[in-house]
Amino acid sequence: MSALLVPSSSSPARPSRNGNGNGDVNPNRNRDVVLCPITAKTYRAFLASPHGESLGAGFLQCPSWADVKEGWRAQLLGWGPDPEAGELTGVALVLLRQFPGTRKYFAYLPEGPVADWSDPGIDGWLTPLLEHLRRTGAFAVRIGPSPAHRRWSAARLKPLTGPGRRLGDVLASEVDPLGTAVAERLRARGWRRCGGDATGTDGAGGDGGGGGDAQPRHVFQVPLAGRTTQDLWSRLNQEWRRNVRRARKEGVEVVVGSAADLPEFCRLLAVTERRDGFRLGRSLAYYERQYAALNAEEPGRMKLYLARHQGEILAAHTMITVGRRAWYQTGASADHRREVRPSNALQWRMLLDAHALGADVYDMRGVPSTLDPEERAYGLLRWKLGTGGQVVETLGEWERSVGGSANHALHRAFQAYLKRR
Repeated sequence: MSALLVPSSSSPARPSRNGNGNGDVNPNRNRDVVLCPITAKTYRAFLASPHGESLGAGFLQCPSWADVKEGWRAQLLGWGPDPEAGELTGVALVLLRQFPGTRKYFAYLPEGPVADWSDPGIDGWLTPLLEHLRRTGAFAVRIGPSPAHRRWSAARLKPLTGPGRRLGDVLASEVDPLGTAVAERLRARGWRRCGGDATGTDGAGGDGGGGGDAQPRHVFQVPLAGRTTQDLWSRLNQEWRRNVRRARKEGVEVVVGSAADLPEFCRLLAVTERRDGFRLGRSLAYYERQYAALNAEEPGRMKLYLARHQGEILAAHTMITVGRRAWYQTGASADHRREVRPSNALQWRMLLDAHALGADVYDMRGVPSTLDPEERAYGLLRWKLGTGGQVVETLGEWERSVGGSANHALHRAFQAYLKRR
């Protein structure tokens, strides 16, 4: 389903200089900042620019993500001195979900907006953004600021596991002052952190609009900038190096697949969900749509890696790249022949490919907050710790209504509705 660019309903459109056909729709002005809808071409050009790339946009804020999500309408917004001419300082993909029985929308900016969060003058674009969404018919907004909050190195966490222990019980290796400042600024403006200020959720994320984070608050990242492939190898723990060597010795072959291999990936994903006790709830059609949309936007943006042994696919993992970042999104593996270590072979190849592409960081996405080896979820964290990277606690997601008693009431009702679904 193609993205539907939704104009503001508060005033008639006038022709747009960028020819997007929707008009600039009463652009919101704040001093020298203009905020208005922009085309996907203009949006992508900003992300590819030196300034846009420095903001580190994630794949959930790419225009193509609007084509992945069903049940949502979408807007592409930009702000700066002259957005229509490409003079931008920030952009946002906004997903809009209609509250049943109303003409009101919940506005969701997954891991966005793409903005300079180090600028203390966030009101210059945040106020026009909220006003624009209010005019569009939004009753509440959820955002995902990009700054990190805390980091824990693998070396710090490994010796500090134990019964009942969680990440919050361990002194962080680093506390990001920018993340602290952004959290304070948002609270002062009436935003509330989804899921509270404790540890967030351990899940892999959903569609937004519920009580907790929809995207994982704790992620695992392997820094790549300034490191050689030998550095990456030496940072793997002994078990990982042994398993990669074992896979090589056993003849495990790692190749990049195609869309034709997605059915096998989804079959293995169902096996993995049953074995590990989780449910992503994503269909083959979802992954086919994602693969087509992301690669239409940029060839090779999403890749499917396959590990074969004796002619059989034993594991399949997806990787997404945007700018100087790479993500391991989803992994799946068979129940049999696990001793040949296909998943370790896949991850090592993906790490090397991300490094070769010039990525600064390889993001392995969500990890649980538990440090208790007796808890089932800890196995995922233990596996990722073996790469020698770090756990990063993001700022999580933040929500607020757009003002007015009616919107406050609708926001509460919407949260209750989603919890019942």
